[in-house]
Amino acid sequence: MDSTTTRAIVDALTKAIVEHRLQPGSKLAEQKLADHFGVSRTLVRQALFQLSQNRLIRLEPARGAFVAAPAVDEARQVFAVRRMLEAEMAREFVRNVTPAKIKALKEHVALEKASVGGEDISGRTELLGDFHVRMAELMGNQVLAQMLGELISRCALITLMYQSKSAAAHSNDEHADIVKALAAKDEELAVKLMTEHLLHVEANLTFDRKVPTSDIALALS
Repeated sequence: MDSTTTRAIVDALTKAIVEHRLQPGSKLAEQKLADHFGVSRTLVRQALFQLSQNRLIRLEPARGAFVAAPAVDEARQVFAVRRMLEAEMAREFVRNVTPAKIKALKEHVALEKASVGGEDISGRTELLGDFHVRMAELMGNQVLAQMLGELISRCALITLMYQSKSAAAHSNDEHADIVKALAAKDEELAVKLMTEHLLHVEANLTFDRKVPTSDIALALS
């Protein structure tokens, strides 16, 4: 029962954070949350710890829990590095493309498409990021896959909090177009589409979107 309750608190807070009903930087008071959910502060503490592991909130000694405030500058730098790496990755992928690799990417794109229409924002964000890591893995380059995984996880919170549903659907369409160019062995088009895709993802992050509230009950209703 306790783990179910903790999961319910985690899910409710995650949804409130990614839907911007709780503003980045908002304080999450344990007692207010305990009162809202009708549970002990211990369960609230467990949920807050889980959210801190996902970097959705930050826990500060003696100060408490706060909704994470992603660094926009860092996101922009991460996207700049990704464009450099992934343009070359697309080029290299075309040079060593096989029907099996294309099939694996098409299967991943189909999974993304199924998730875009759903309510699991976190799962959708993860799948869309994993497309890029999957490309590196299919090339057999574990170093590149690991580097991209780390870069994408640095951006994940920002993407999670600032990418709209329509932008996520657009990302899925662009992944499908990239796969078509890779399958056609069109190197220049694949590089162009990958670069444009990453520029679009960055441009579609609405950093100025805020629906702030400090009222926990209101934010979670």
